[in-house]
Amino acid sequence: MATPHPLTTTASGADVRVRFCPSPTGLPHVGMVRTALFNWAYARHTGGKMVFRIEDTDAARDSEESFRQLVDALTWLKIDWDEGVEVGGPHAPYRQSERHDIYRGVIEKLVATGALYESYSTAEEIDARNEAAGRAKQLGYDNYDRDLTDEQKAAFKAEGRQPALRLRVPDEDLTYVDLIRGEVTFPAGSFPDFVVVRPNGIPLYTFVNPVDDALMGITHVLRGEDLMPSTARQLALYAALIDAGVTTFVPRFAHMPLVLGETGNKKLSKRDPQADLFLHRDRGFIHEGLLNYLALLGWSIGHDRDVFSLEEFVAAFDIVNVNPNPARFDQKKAESINGDHIRMLGERDFAERTLPYLAAAGLFDEPTREQMVMAFRVAPLVQERVQLLGDVPGMVGFLFTDDVAYEADALKGLPANAGEVLDACVAALEPVDEFTTEKIQDALSAALIDTLELKPRVAYGPPRVAITGRRVSPPLFESMELLGKDESLRRLRGLSAQLAG
Repeated sequence: MATPHPLTTTASGADVRVRFCPSPTGLPHVGMVRTALFNWAYARHTGGKMVFRIEDTDAARDSEESFRQLVDALTWLKIDWDEGVEVGGPHAPYRQSERHDIYRGVIEKLVATGALYESYSTAEEIDARNEAAGRAKQLGYDNYDRDLTDEQKAAFKAEGRQPALRLRVPDEDLTYVDLIRGEVTFPAGSFPDFVVVRPNGIPLYTFVNPVDDALMGITHVLRGEDLMPSTARQLALYAALIDAGVTTFVPRFAHMPLVLGETGNKKLSKRDPQADLFLHRDRGFIHEGLLNYLALLGWSIGHDRDVFSLEEFVAAFDIVNVNPNPARFDQKKAESINGDHIRMLGERDFAERTLPYLAAAGLFDEPTREQMVMAFRVAPLVQERVQLLGDVPGMVGFLFTDDVAYEADALKGLPANAGEVLDACVAALEPVDEFTTEKIQDALSAALIDTLELKPRVAYGPPRVAITGRRVSPPLFESMELLGKDESLRRLRGLSAQLAG
């Protein structure tokens, strides 16, 4: 029976080192953020360190814009790191594109130990040999170049061929204990010697990623389930790196469950709206709510509890408690949890977080003092009613304009006697001197409930539409106090006249 490498790390506590190493391609997506979150939480839980490294060796796809978006995403989410891009550290540089000299040094050591060897076989030659030997083409490379003589190498070079460098894979089972999935064994011969350096001298991702982990002392590699097949190659490479004196241990691996879309059993696609991190931010998720929900994609703080603070999450989180089964992204649940976190904010904090959304909706550019006061006064009236900050402008927009836009469903839902109700509102409010919530409620209740004998739902629907233009709005009486007596009466008269016309 195969056993894990005897030099597998036993690091714990402050000795734990994890890394987040995305490629700067495209927009940040929630699967990537879930990976960053679990690495961050494990580092903070253990007292260890998190390294933020950039895998930017694909010049055709990588971009500085995507890199800045990654930094923006982590900064917004308040996922911080101890070493890496932007902050530096003892293992700089933290971009693969700036580490080529380092890789060359490691390659030389591995060539010297015989772990890497020159391979001249072309794809066509490999296919032809497999066909002649009755091997399936999909088995790929047949380790033909392992023992080329100096004469054979010289002959290939005389043809003008440049060799790739392949890793000599151990002819034995490779086993590791996944922190989430338990013991995993890759049988001997299940994969061939693989290319780590192209003929042009550029090392492949399958080489530089583990080499960076080794040189940076990464003790725990926490990543997505889709990368699990590459673990066999990493184990083989780590054995060679240890033999060459590049590192002294093999890290622990943990492969987190896939995040599925809302329907079907496919991995959440980058093109799926649920995958777009910045779309969630634009719609009004707060970082506390979104991170709480992402934490639930494979982990649980308790059987009967879904809402918790980031501090509680860090205190309770351990990677070994992550569920290996796929997790499904549920938009409604995510928004519900976000709403719970919105209600946990202090009133001033909530009001300040709404300002960018009010501006984005065109309610103001640079808010005047009066608009700022209005935004802060109305915030407590809607904090209990919204699940997303992006819902706020629609609910409070009527306070920032003189022209009320009546929503079609609001007008359609008005009772037949809406004009009479509005006229009664005007008559009841005109004598009111102290235009406060309590006085407004007393006057309208007396006129509509007591005198006209209307039920509250029927009574307050017309003035709500007149004041806000909507069927659903902040509390009516408080809204009228915020608008003031003159503006409230003007709006009541305006809808009454429109209905009469």
